[in-house]
Amino acid sequence: MVTPATITTNTFEHDVLHAPGPVLIDFWAPWCGPCRLVGPVVEEIATQYAGRLTVGTLNVDEHPAVAQRSGITSIPALVFFHDGQVRDTVVGAVPQHVLTARVDEVLRRAAARGPAHRAGEDLPEVAPVSRG
Repeated sequence: MVTPATITTNTFEHDVLHAPGPVLIDFWAPWCGPCRLVGPVVEEIATQYAGRLTVGTLNVDEHPAVAQRSGITSIPALVFFHDGQVRDTVVGAVPQHVLTARVDEVLRRAAARGPAHRAGEDLPEVAPVSRG
Protein backbone atom coordinates (compact mmCIF):
# COMPACT_ATOMS: atom_id res chain seq x y z
CA MET A 1 0.00 0.00 0.00
CA VAL A 2 1.21 3.51 -0.86
CA THR A 3 1.16 5.93 2.06
CA PRO A 4 0.08 9.50 1.24
CA ALA A 5 2.82 12.09 1.72
CA THR A 6 2.60 14.31 4.79
CA ILE A 7 2.37 17.88 3.52
CA THR A 8 3.48 20.80 5.70
CA THR A 9 3.75 24.55 5.42
CA ASN A 10 7.38 24.08 4.36
CA THR A 11 6.64 21.49 1.66
CA PHE A 12 3.32 22.69 0.27
CA GLU A 13 4.67 24.96 -2.47
CA HIS A 14 7.19 22.41 -3.77
CA ASP A 15 5.18 19.20 -3.30
CA VAL A 16 1.77 20.55 -4.34
CA LEU A 17 1.91 23.80 -6.30
CA HIS A 18 5.02 22.85 -8.32
CA ALA A 19 4.25 19.13 -8.64
CA PRO A 20 4.72 17.75 -12.16
CA GLY A 21 1.18 16.32 -12.31
CA PRO A 22 -2.17 16.29 -10.52
CA VAL A 23 -2.16 16.24 -6.70
CA LEU A 24 -4.89 15.29 -4.22
CA ILE A 25 -4.55 16.77 -0.73
CA ASP A 26 -6.67 15.59 2.18
CA PHE A 27 -7.08 18.54 4.57
CA TRP A 28 -7.91 16.96 7.93
CA ALA A 29 -7.58 17.17 11.72
CA PRO A 30 -7.17 14.39 14.30
CA TRP A 31 -10.32 15.41 16.23
CA CYS A 32 -12.52 15.22 13.09
CA GLY A 33 -14.58 12.02 13.00
CA PRO A 34 -15.45 12.21 9.28
CA CYS A 35 -11.74 12.83 8.56
CA ARG A 36 -10.92 9.50 10.19
CA LEU A 37 -13.51 7.83 7.95
CA VAL A 38 -11.99 9.36 4.80
CA GLY A 39 -8.38 8.51 5.74
CA PRO A 40 -8.48 4.86 4.59
CA VAL A 41 -10.23 5.88 1.36
CA VAL A 42 -7.45 8.40 0.65
CA GLU A 43 -4.83 5.71 1.33
CA GLU A 44 -6.59 3.37 -1.12
CA ILE A 45 -6.69 6.14 -3.76
CA ALA A 46 -2.94 6.70 -3.24
CA THR A 47 -2.31 3.03 -3.95
CA GLN A 48 -4.78 2.69 -6.82
CA TYR A 49 -3.47 5.76 -8.66
CA ALA A 50 0.24 5.52 -7.81
CA GLY A 51 2.31 7.04 -10.62
CA ARG A 52 -0.64 9.03 -11.99
CA LEU A 53 -1.71 11.08 -8.98
CA THR A 54 0.32 12.40 -6.05
CA VAL A 55 -1.66 12.04 -2.82
CA GLY A 56 -0.91 13.86 0.41
CA THR A 57 -2.44 14.82 3.73
CA LEU A 58 -2.25 18.14 5.55
CA ASN A 59 -3.19 18.54 9.22
CA VAL A 60 -5.08 21.87 9.37
CA ASP A 61 -4.39 22.27 13.11
CA GLU A 62 -0.64 22.11 12.53
CA HIS A 63 -0.64 24.15 9.29
CA PRO A 64 -3.58 26.60 9.48
CA ALA A 65 -2.01 29.17 7.14
CA VAL A 66 -1.91 26.67 4.26
CA ALA A 67 -5.51 25.68 4.90
CA GLN A 68 -6.56 29.33 4.96
CA ARG A 69 -4.68 30.16 1.72
CA SER A 70 -6.32 27.14 0.11
CA GLY A 71 -9.80 28.35 1.10
CA ILE A 72 -10.53 25.47 3.47
CA THR A 73 -13.55 26.24 5.65
CA SER A 74 -14.79 22.69 6.38
CA ILE A 75 -13.02 19.36 6.81
CA PRO A 76 -12.48 16.81 5.53
CA ALA A 77 -11.73 18.68 2.33
CA LEU A 78 -10.18 16.77 -0.54
CA VAL A 79 -8.64 19.27 -2.93
CA PHE A 80 -7.25 18.51 -6.37
CA PHE A 81 -4.40 20.73 -7.57
CA HIS A 82 -2.79 20.78 -11.02
CA ASP A 83 -0.34 23.29 -12.45
CA GLY A 84 -0.44 25.22 -9.17
CA GLN A 85 -4.19 25.76 -9.20
CA VAL A 86 -7.18 24.19 -7.45
CA ARG A 87 -9.02 22.11 -10.04
CA ASP A 88 -11.72 20.43 -7.92
CA THR A 89 -12.79 20.06 -4.28
CA VAL A 90 -14.78 17.41 -2.43
CA VAL A 91 -15.98 18.36 1.05
CA GLY A 92 -17.13 15.80 3.59
CA ALA A 93 -16.86 12.06 3.96
CA VAL A 94 -17.74 10.50 0.62
CA PRO A 95 -17.77 6.85 -0.45
CA GLN A 96 -14.75 5.55 -2.32
CA HIS A 97 -16.62 5.21 -5.63
CA VAL A 98 -17.56 8.91 -5.51
CA LEU A 99 -13.96 9.97 -4.87
CA THR A 100 -12.67 7.56 -7.53
CA ALA A 101 -15.04 9.10 -10.09
CA ARG A 102 -13.71 12.58 -9.22
CA VAL A 103 -10.10 11.37 -9.49
CA ASP A 104 -10.82 9.87 -12.91
CA GLU A 105 -12.38 13.15 -14.07
CA VAL A 106 -9.46 15.26 -12.79
CA LEU A 107 -6.96 12.94 -14.49
CA ARG A 108 -8.96 13.02 -17.73
CA ARG A 109 -9.03 16.84 -17.73
CA ALA A 110 -5.31 17.01 -16.86
CA ALA A 111 -4.45 14.73 -19.78
CA ALA A 112 -6.60 16.80 -22.14
CA ARG A 113 -4.79 19.97 -21.02
CA GLY A 114 -1.40 18.48 -21.81
CA PRO A 115 1.85 19.61 -20.25
CA ALA A 116 1.76 23.23 -19.19
CA HIS A 117 4.65 25.66 -19.02
CA ARG A 118 5.01 27.76 -15.91
CA ALA A 119 6.54 31.21 -15.88
CA GLY A 120 10.31 30.96 -15.99
CA GLU A 121 10.42 27.57 -17.69
CA ASP A 122 12.23 27.25 -20.98
CA LEU A 123 9.89 27.01 -23.94
CA PRO A 124 10.93 25.21 -27.10
CA GLU A 125 12.39 27.41 -29.78
CA VAL A 126 10.17 28.14 -32.74
CA ALA A 127 11.66 28.86 -36.14
CA PRO A 128 10.68 32.23 -37.61
CA VAL A 129 8.19 32.13 -40.42
CA SER A 130 9.56 33.33 -43.74
CA ARG A 131 7.27 35.79 -45.48
CA GLY A 132 8.42 36.06 -48.98
